[in-house]
Amino acid sequence: MSYVEWDSAIASANVVKEVIEERLGYTTEILPVSAIAMWESVAAGDRDGMVAAWMPGLHKDYYEEHKVQLENLGPNLKGAVTGLAVPDYVPVNSIEELKEHANAFDNEIVGIDPGAGIMAKTNEAMESYDLNHFNLVTGSGSTMTQTLANAIEEERWVVITGWTPHWKFARWGLKYLEDPRNVYGEGDNINTMVRKGLHEDKPDVYNFLDRFYWESSDMEQVMLWAREVGTTPEEAAERWVRENKATVDTWVNQSK
Repeated sequence: MSYVEWDSAIASANVVKEVIEERLGYTTEILPVSAIAMWESVAAGDRDGMVAAWMPGLHKDYYEEHKVQLENLGPNLKGAVTGLAVPDYVPVNSIEELKEHANAFDNEIVGIDPGAGIMAKTNEAMESYDLNHFNLVTGSGSTMTQTLANAIEEERWVVITGWTPHWKFARWGLKYLEDPRNVYGEGDNINTMVRKGLHEDKPDVYNFLDRFYWESSDMEQVMLWAREVGTTPEEAAERWVRENKATVDTWVNQSK
C-alpha cells in the first residue's frame, strides 16, 4: 500500500496494514511517498492500493489522469473538509480579510508538501482573493503542525492549510476561514483506490478494502493515540483494531 505522510493517511494506512496482516494473513508493506507518487504507483500496478484519495475535489486532476488504470472503490470516510485555518484568537474570519493583515501573518501561508491537492487549491485561493503579498510555504504535515504549535505558544498570528479529520483541531482552538468564493468546495470524501487485477489476485484483500469504512472520530482517535509519548502509529493502529473488533469484523466479513 502507498500513502502520504499526512497524519490522516498515516492513521488509515496503519489500520489497513494491521487488519490485512492480522485478519487476512498477508505480510503488508506501507510505503510513504508523495501524493503524485501515491497515485502513480497504484495506477502502474506497483502497489496494490491506497486509502488516501481526496475526492472529488483535491485529487480530481490525479484521478482524471489515472482513472482508467485503477479501480475506485468509493469512500472509506465521508465529510472531510479543507481550507485555510487560523487560531481562534486571531480576529480574522474570512479569506477575504487576509490581504488586509499580511504583515501580521509575516506574509506567509504555512502549507505542506507541494504535490498535495490542498496546495493547488490554496494557490487558486491566493489568486482568487488577490493574496499577492503572501508566500505559500511548502514543507510537510509535521513541519506545518510544529510551526502552528510554536505560533500558538507565543500567541502569534499564523494561517495554515487545514483539513479535517486531523488531531490539531482537537488539540488547539482553531477555526476555518470563511470561503465566500467557494474555492475549496463543499468538502470531500476520502476514497480507496486499488490497482487493476487485485480482485482476481487477492479477492479477500479486495473485498476488505471495498468494505473498509470508518468515521472521522475513529481516524482522529488513532491520530491522537499516535501523538502520545512513546506510542508509534503502528501501536495506535493495533490498539484501535483491538478495541473495535465488531467494526473490523464487518470489514472482513467475519461478523457473527
